[in-house]
Amino acid sequence: MDTIEKTDTCIFNTYARIPTVFVKGEGSTLWDDKGNRYTDFLAGIAVASLGHCHPAVTKAIADQAATLVHVSNIFYTEPQAELARLLVEKSFADKVFFANSGAEANEAAIKLARRYFKEKGNPDRFKIITMTQSFHGRTMATLSATGQDKIKNGFSPLVEGFVHCPFNDLDALKSLTDDSVCAVMMECVQGEGGVVPVDPAYIKAVRQLCDEKGILLIFDEVQTGMGRCGTLFAHELFDVKPDIMTLAKALGNGLPIGAMLANEEAAKGFALGSHATTFGGTPLVTRAALCVLEIISQPDFLKEVREKGAYLKEKLTSLMANHPYIKAVRGEGLLVGMEIDGDAGEIVTQSMKKGFILNAIQGKVLRFAPPLVITREEIDSLVTALDGLLE
Repeated sequence: MDTIEKTDTCIFNTYARIPTVFVKGEGSTLWDDKGNRYTDFLAGIAVASLGHCHPAVTKAIADQAATLVHVSNIFYTEPQAELARLLVEKSFADKVFFANSGAEANEAAIKLARRYFKEKGNPDRFKIITMTQSFHGRTMATLSATGQDKIKNGFSPLVEGFVHCPFNDLDALKSLTDDSVCAVMMECVQGEGGVVPVDPAYIKAVRQLCDEKGILLIFDEVQTGMGRCGTLFAHELFDVKPDIMTLAKALGNGLPIGAMLANEEAAKGFALGSHATTFGGTPLVTRAALCVLEIISQPDFLKEVREKGAYLKEKLTSLMANHPYIKAVRGEGLLVGMEIDGDAGEIVTQSMKKGFILNAIQGKVLRFAPPLVITREEIDSLVTALDGLLE
């Protein structure tokens, strides 16, 4: 059996896989087992932000793998401590909890918010408001938090305590914030929801509302964090700070790591033994993530992301003049969506044939989330190919 046959025979059929076997990656380029070359404008869905096999990250992984891969979290390790210190230094937060994925980081945030109010003597305050079209993960709690019915299909009864609110609708949010609410959880750009940015006035008003009501504010930055939107964390674009934030995806540049960060007050919700993980924050993944964070957090690097993001949006927007069925181009930094009046999945298929990797979300939106090291020349090549395909 070849790779595709073995996969289809032996692995659960939970992915609509594209029949391509990748065997090598470097920077923004991938090669399949037939020697075909592709420019990656998806980066493992906003994961390989430094590109594939970045030499500094590869060296960090190799050095750590030859030194110490894993010990229990009942012991101390230097890479974990140093990564936590740097995350705290570069964010609003005072404490970090390491997990293995974005879903696990969001689980930790949900648990922290609920337990915080239990510890304060408010056990009836357990509801969390999330947004329609949001995506927070596929564990039972995080899919319950997710504001998309298709993610929840077949898994009822769901975890209780989640209320969904239209995104960017302050009046609707206000109507839901009663004394049973412990937190509001939201993305700064809804990635899986169609690359829909938050309204700047709305996010500021949400912060103010949470302060007035004594509600914790959670930002899910799993997809938008780590430089993706042109600042280290997307909420910095709006000059708003959360009480809790979650990270994953690009933090390990491909290695599985998640992080839940909180300020000193919110962090009081966890105590000794209240939450744990076997593999979260191993020396191997934290050493890689430390390398990633040190590179991405450089001001010049982030400036380049902002400039290339503006360039990508400008180039995609220019296509609208000749292709009126392009309805919108939106996003922040190098997280950009193009909404079309048609089947975005077909454009993805045809783009693969031209050597470009994209993906389709919500049926009609093309998502562009390339490595942050993508070049303007690579952007130009993509836009030229799309111009032909959209004919």
